[in-house]
Amino acid sequence: MSTNKIVRVGLIGLGEVTQVAHIATLGFLSDYFTITYLCDVSQEALRHSSQKVINHVPHVTQSPRELCASPDVDLVFIASSDEYHTDHVIEALKHDKHVFVEKPMALCARDADAIITAEQKSQGRVMVGYMRRFATAFVDLVQEVGGIDKILYARVRDIIGPNSHFVSQSGTFPKVFTDFSPEAIAEKKAKADDIVNQALAVECGVPVTSETTKMWRLLCGLGSHDLSAMREALGQPEDVGGAFMSPNFWSAMFRYPGFSVTYESGIDNVPRFDAHLEVYSLQKSVKVSWDTPYVKGLPVTMLIRENVDGAYRETLVRRTYEDPYTLEMKELYDVVVGGKEIKTTAKDAKEDLRTFQLLMKAGQRQHRR
Repeated sequence: MSTNKIVRVGLIGLGEVTQVAHIATLGFLSDYFTITYLCDVSQEALRHSSQKVINHVPHVTQSPRELCASPDVDLVFIASSDEYHTDHVIEALKHDKHVFVEKPMALCARDADAIITAEQKSQGRVMVGYMRRFATAFVDLVQEVGGIDKILYARVRDIIGPNSHFVSQSGTFPKVFTDFSPEAIAEKKAKADDIVNQALAVECGVPVTSETTKMWRLLCGLGSHDLSAMREALGQPEDVGGAFMSPNFWSAMFRYPGFSVTYESGIDNVPRFDAHLEVYSLQKSVKVSWDTPYVKGLPVTMLIRENVDGAYRETLVRRTYEDPYTLEMKELYDVVVGGKEIKTTAKDAKEDLRTFQLLMKAGQRQHRR
């Protein structure tokens, strides 16, 4: 019988990632977490997801405030539509709850600053969900890179096919619900328009068009995985030498002191997942490769290629089959219960927005030529 303190979780947002990853992972870690509350704007989502919780039926509500105020919740887990992340994080912090918020934490610097300020006034702490950064192979890569005398070059790649291809094979059988009131739909659109205008026009100085809006949302979604991992491994780039931004594929050259990083990413209809980060030095290169996190048990690996006394040596390292979501949740438990230092903080997440701004401004310069 477990003697662990069980962390009581209130989940806000019951969309795809919650149904495919979070409910299942928290359920598997039942010695650490129990889901006591579910919240969503959709009554059908509440009915469906409440039956997926292991061993009991949690409380359900359409009110984030009710969930955040509940004495039955220690940790507020936010996976709502990202337009609402800021509102829900701040509401949880007002009640001194610890918060786990899916990336992107915020879609503009104004909202990131509001979260940082709210956290400073709260007894709760904020951890942002960049699950790729908790993969053991990535942690190993960061250590390997830290031992490199001089980095000469690096590349970041993330080209994936339709997410539905992986979700359909996850074994979780998620459902999509549309029982939203016209008022809720209108409110969501108004919030999205305001945030994108703030991010692009006010903070970036970039015109708000359908193309720039889609690009910003793609960077905040898929791009945040890649660029957050790049920042942890290599630091914040100084500038962008050039960028090409289109609705399906985008690429850039980041400038670092003494080396550059090529970034290429995109979404197409080929059902494959090609995501990696590779760092080159004179004697060695180190590469981490991620597979889709939606199918449990697929390995994340580190590949080292090096010159050893004039001979080529290739070493493939896979220390664990534990998936990034599980590793992330174990880290979260240590944060909430043990007071462990958070590496994916709110301030760290704000740095993503600075990187996105560099990309968007460089893309606009290229577009005007």
